[in-house]
Amino acid sequence: MSTAWKKITLADIEKAASFLKGKIARTPTREMPQAFSLSGTDLFLKLENEQLTGSFKIRGALNKMQSLTKEERERGVVLSSAGNHAQGVAFAARELGVKAHIVMPLTTPIVKINATRSYGANVILHGEFYDEAFAHAKELEQSKGFIFVHAFEDPYVVAGQGTLGLELMEQIPNLTSIVVPIGGGGLISGIASAAKALNPSIRIVGVVSDQTPAMMDLKQHRPVEPRKRISTIAEGIAVKNPSPLMYDTYIGPLVDEIVSVNDNDIAQAIVFLMEKAKTVTEGAGAAAMAAVLTKGSSLNLGARSCVVLCGGNIDFTVMAKVIERGLRQEHRLARLVVIVDDLPGNLNRITSVMAENRANILEVYHDRVSPELAMRETRIDLLIETASEDHIRQIKTALKDQGFKVITS
Repeated sequence: MSTAWKKITLADIEKAASFLKGKIARTPTREMPQAFSLSGTDLFLKLENEQLTGSFKIRGALNKMQSLTKEERERGVVLSSAGNHAQGVAFAARELGVKAHIVMPLTTPIVKINATRSYGANVILHGEFYDEAFAHAKELEQSKGFIFVHAFEDPYVVAGQGTLGLELMEQIPNLTSIVVPIGGGGLISGIASAAKALNPSIRIVGVVSDQTPAMMDLKQHRPVEPRKRISTIAEGIAVKNPSPLMYDTYIGPLVDEIVSVNDNDIAQAIVFLMEKAKTVTEGAGAAAMAAVLTKGSSLNLGARSCVVLCGGNIDFTVMAKVIERGLRQEHRLARLVVIVDDLPGNLNRITSVMAENRANILEVYHDRVSPELAMRETRIDLLIETASEDHIRQIKTALKDQGFKVITS
C-alpha cells in the first residue's frame, strides 16, 4: 500500500466540506411523487447531474488540487478520465493556475472532450477505455514529471466525494438506503464512509454496468473475468479492472450489495427521469435509477431511499438513440419490417391498418432492390408510436390478416 494512502474518516470528509463550501453547488434532492414511488419506498433523487461541470467529480478534484504544494502545482498534473473527472480537474486546475494534461479514451463523448478543453486543459486522446488511458497517463507521469491525479485511489478525492454523502444525510432525515453507481469506486466509497459513520445501519447498494461487473464479482466472491471488448452507454463507469485497494478499504466492508444493469435498463431509466423527474442524466448517471426500476423490492431499500444521479454530461448525438431504445423497452416505439407485393395500393392498406389501430407512423422507408426480396416484392420499414406490448401485437396481427409478412426489427 502506498505511503500516501490512508483510509479517510468522517473528520476528513467534514474538512473537505468546509473547504468546498461556496466553491461548488449544494445540489438539491427531490422526492418522487407518490404515484411514481417504487418498491415500497419513499424515493428521493440526489441531483448531482446539476453540479458544476455536470457531475460529482468536481468535489474530489477540487479537494485534491487544493492539497498540492506550490512545487507540485508548478510541475503540472496528469490524469486519465472518461470525461467527468477530466472536467472536474480541468476546472480546478484553471481556478488554481495549474496546467492539466488529461488523457481521455477515444470512446469519450465529444461533449465531454470539448468541455474539458474549454477549461484550458491539454487533452490527449488514447485507448478505447479508461484502463488504456490510465496506462498512458502513468507513462507521462514518469517521463514528464507531472503529478498524477487519480480518479479514485486518492484519500483527498474520496473525501471530496464523501461530501455528497454528508449532504444527503442532512437533506433527507431518517434515510434508510442509498443507491450509487460504481466505476472505480471513489464516489460510493466516499458516500458510504460518510453515511455509515453517521448511521451504521444505513444500507448502501452499488450499481455496475453488466459490461464491467468486476467489482460485483469481487463482492459476490466470484472469479473476475477479464473483458477485452466493452460497449456501453455508461462509459463513465466503464472500468474493466477493479481496484483491490478501493475494494479492500471501502467497498468490501461498507457496501451491502452490488447489482448490475444493462444498456437497455439504463436507456429506460434515462427516459423515465426525463419524463417523470424532468432531469437529464448521462448513462452512468442513470445507472442507479435503472437498478431501482429493474430490481425493485429485491434491493431491500427500506422506508426512505435515495438514488444518486451522479452526472448529466450526455452526448446529444447519442441522446436520440438512447431515447429510442428506452421507448422501445417500454413498448412505446416499435420498428416493423413489412414485406408486401409491389403493387399499387399496398402502402395505403398498411397506413389504413395503422390508422384503424391508432398507431402513429414516425418514419417509413421503401426498399425494392435488396437481394433477399423476390422480383415483385417490396420491403417497407416502419417506425411507429405505440401504447404497449399488446398494442404492438394487435398491429402485427392486423397486418398479417391483410396477407403481409411482418418482421419485428
